[in-house]
Amino acid sequence: MWLLFAILSSVFAALTSILAKVGIEGVGSNLATAIRTCVVLLMSWVMVFITNQQGGLSLISKRSWIFLILSGLATGFSWLCYYKALQMGDASKVVPIDKMSVVLTLLLAFVFLHESFTWKSAVGCVLICAGTVFMVLAG
Repeated sequence: MWLLFAILSSVFAALTSILAKVGIEGVGSNLATAIRTCVVLLMSWVMVFITNQQGGLSLISKRSWIFLILSGLATGFSWLCYYKALQMGDASKVVPIDKMSVVLTLLLAFVFLHESFTWKSAVGCVLICAGTVFMVLAG
């Protein structure tokens, strides 16, 4: 089931980039990010209540709160930078560079989470990097 959600995530991420590029015309990147964030916030809380998970708030540990807040800050900075880059550059160049996060995630997961980094992972990282460079320079 995780594979289906990962594929859907990819599809929605692609739609996000295209819809954002069209929607950001004539709108400040920070304002556009704030609007997007409000929509995501509302949608997230609706899902919490639909799935009846609101009672879990009191069960969240201090450690989880800290890391969820840090993750939220990282997301916010990522979105602010992404929208500014998207406003200034071509989506076909901004998005591949943004997706270099895959390589960074694999490396960080290896270093901090002690996840395995196999030769397949290394080859994949090299191919993603090469593809990103090719897409940015070719465009």
